[in-house]
Amino acid sequence: MNITATLLGQMIAFVLLIWFVNKLLWGPLTGMMAERQKRIADGLAAADRGRHDLELAEKRAKELLHKAKNDSAEVLAQAERRAVEIVEEAKGAARAEGERLVAGARAEIEQEANRTREKLRAEMVTLAVAGAEKVLGREIDAKAHGDLLNQLVKQI
Repeated sequence: MNITATLLGQMIAFVLLIWFVNKLLWGPLTGMMAERQKRIADGLAAADRGRHDLELAEKRAKELLHKAKNDSAEVLAQAERRAVEIVEEAKGAARAEGERLVAGARAEIEQEANRTREKLRAEMVTLAVAGAEKVLGREIDAKAHGDLLNQLVKQI
């Protein structure tokens, strides 16, 4: 009985120890390990999703940057075209203004030349009358001989 009772006592103690370890230690330890394994798997999945999202965001950022560069190049090209148009418009306006000023100056010169001609004609008439007075030796009446003087002015 010694060995059998001891063996039987050890077997009961061993079964109680297994049950105790399984019930109080192994179950919670297995649960914690499963929970940790799940958290690690979720973390890895989140990291993969994050990496994928980061790649998508980088791709989108590159596309937006490329689009912004294209848009800015287009805006610059439009600005350059508009600047050329403005310069051409300014050249045309300056050309038109210059032609207007030249035409005005020519008209003024023509008017001045006409005034000078009229002045010279009047002086010529005065000189002609004075010369005729000296040649004829008497005074010529400008009122009486107005038609003759007008005809003389037209000839000059």
